[in-house]
Amino acid sequence: MNNRENRVLVAMSGGVDSSTVCMLLQEQGFKIEGITMRMWDAPKNFTKYGEELPDYIVDAQRLAQKLNFPHHILDIREDFKKIVVDYFADEYLNGRTPNPCVVCNRHIKWKLLVEEADRLNCQYIATGHYAKIVRQNGHAYIARGIDTKKDQSYFLWDVSPEILERAIMPLGAMTKDETREEAISKGFEALAKKKESMEICFVDDDYRNFLKEHYGDKLAEIGKGHFVDEGGKKIGEHEGFPFYTIGQRKGLGIALGHPAYVTKINPRRNTVMLGDKSMLETKEMLVENYQIIDRADFVDSERAIETQIRYKSHSTPSQIEFIDENNLIVRFQEPISAVTPGQSAAFYIGERLLGGGVIADSKALKKAKKRLEKQ
Repeated sequence: MNNRENRVLVAMSGGVDSSTVCMLLQEQGFKIEGITMRMWDAPKNFTKYGEELPDYIVDAQRLAQKLNFPHHILDIREDFKKIVVDYFADEYLNGRTPNPCVVCNRHIKWKLLVEEADRLNCQYIATGHYAKIVRQNGHAYIARGIDTKKDQSYFLWDVSPEILERAIMPLGAMTKDETREEAISKGFEALAKKKESMEICFVDDDYRNFLKEHYGDKLAEIGKGHFVDEGGKKIGEHEGFPFYTIGQRKGLGIALGHPAYVTKINPRRNTVMLGDKSMLETKEMLVENYQIIDRADFVDSERAIETQIRYKSHSTPSQIEFIDENNLIVRFQEPISAVTPGQSAAFYIGERLLGGGVIADSKALKKAKKRLEKQ
């Protein structure tokens, strides 16, 4: 290897996953540069009030010192607020359910990782994602990690193939338990037992409290609205449509004497429709702003395309019909529940991620189908 080819920039979160990546790559002979992006100063990230740096940056610095490689801090709080946090709030304020990790991966993390890798003369970038990089037909693809409980490929559908050519994901071939065991074997037992965050990185608890704290003026403009039944009849008052998501059952604040689910949100009228579980089922949906690596995967494949509509859910056999460069229709073999506008749809053949897009609402689907009928 020449000097650049032996160098890798590792995205460090201060947790056991990215720290173990550093250990593994160092063992393989790579020269490590570590980088931690300071994106949002949530109170949960500071042990004591008034500390200069959040805990996760301090933890990453300590790990770099122990393993003797340089560590860099990239302060991107302003851009992160504009690109990710405001998008997150805007989606809820427009009656959709956002997927901030996908937006962050596309427009923040991976983009900046490559830029910083070039600045630091690193050929490769590495992360602690539980996913793999595979090659097929001349393309680099994401694939599911072997740990099905931790697989993070769903969030990576919008990362460009050009970036994937330079990416390394060592944990895709490991389970979470194996990652912890690796850290313990290297003498980092406390790190291995460190509690990991399962929530959105900038939200301390419930997203509704976050919206109240940071976007209260916009919520006040929306105000309270009404729950309605399938026929549009008002059946109760709600706190404002941004506080609800498709498929929600708990925390509705209304008793109807039977299980009720959020089946539709109308931002214009500030209404939230409630119904039984069967009303959530559908066999088709529209996907907007899709990004795929190779359309041949969808045309020439002998295996069924499977579509995943939320993190932790199973992927479902489906057929894909391309409408234009921005829209496609997904038709499922079996009814699927709680298709949620704003969430991501990720497409797979087996374990290989082909791409994805953003789920549109039912009105957009109807318009798209009418356009197809006229063609």
